Amino acid sequence: MSTMNISLPESLKHFVDRQVTDRGYGTSSEYVRELIRHDQDRQLLRGLLLEGASSTPSTPVDDDYFAALRKRALGQ
Repeated sequence: MSTMNISLPESLKHFVDRQVTDRGYGTSSEYVRELIRHDQDRQLLRGLLLEGASSTPSTPVDDDYFAALRKRALGQ
């Protein structure tokens, strides 16, 4: 694992320290790693949404579509 040092103003350091304590993180590094993972997930989702929005529809989304989707999700 690599190490990265960051500088924060006191107000942000206090905020991070509070989050670590209040939310049960072991260290500030755990908190920052989780923030970075969430940001990666958000960027991935945004890319997928933009890709979907720019694609052409292939199957009509109607009641039958959602019924089949529910059936698949329930393993039927």
